[in-house]
Amino acid sequence: MGFTFAIGDIHGCLRELVDMLGHVEEQEASGHVVFVGDYIDRGPHSRGVLDLLMAGPRKEGWRWTTLKGNHEDMMVRACRYGGRQMAIWVENGGYQTLASFGGTVPDGVVKWCAALPAIHVDDHRIFVHAGVDETLPLDRQREHDLLWKRFPEDYTADFWGRHVCHGHTPFSGNPRTVGNRTNIDSGCVFGGALSCAVFDDDRPGGPVRFLRVPA
Repeated sequence: MGFTFAIGDIHGCLRELVDMLGHVEEQEASGHVVFVGDYIDRGPHSRGVLDLLMAGPRKEGWRWTTLKGNHEDMMVRACRYGGRQMAIWVENGGYQTLASFGGTVPDGVVKWCAALPAIHVDDHRIFVHAGVDETLPLDRQREHDLLWKRFPEDYTADFWGRHVCHGHTPFSGNPRTVGNRTNIDSGCVFGGALSCAVFDDDRPGGPVRFLRVPA
């Protein structure tokens, strides 16, 4: 028996992330943590968040899966192509990330973000930053949908017999489960909370509980 802990959008909120990981590690002696992306931008400590995530699990027996969010994708495009891509990123919170790095994001950080997977699938769940397109086969999802899709607040579907867990779209009342879908973006950087959904790896369906760290 094991548990998977899915942590929502962080956006440079380092204190809340450190507190959340402490709560997670108090729950079990070991487990799997899935971060659903948007580690950077808007908040003050994007560099600290990335340093922590890139270093990997802090305790033996833990496994981390770090997924790509649309803000990591914007940063990669901005740093590689500049111009309009840089302007789009800066207008969407990239300025705070650049400031946290002293004006330039190191190449190693850009490469790490570029290589992040956009989806993680296990026996019972689909973890993704934004959403999936259930009209396409699961193994033919488009990265744009995985990073940018927005579900209506009360939307659910079959999702190939699995439960979808995602962030990206902050609604009041999150974290929230609707049918076969759980949204864990609680708008931490906007004064809400950093949320975590806890899943029993042996049990299909939604989370067995939520953890929250107020902003």
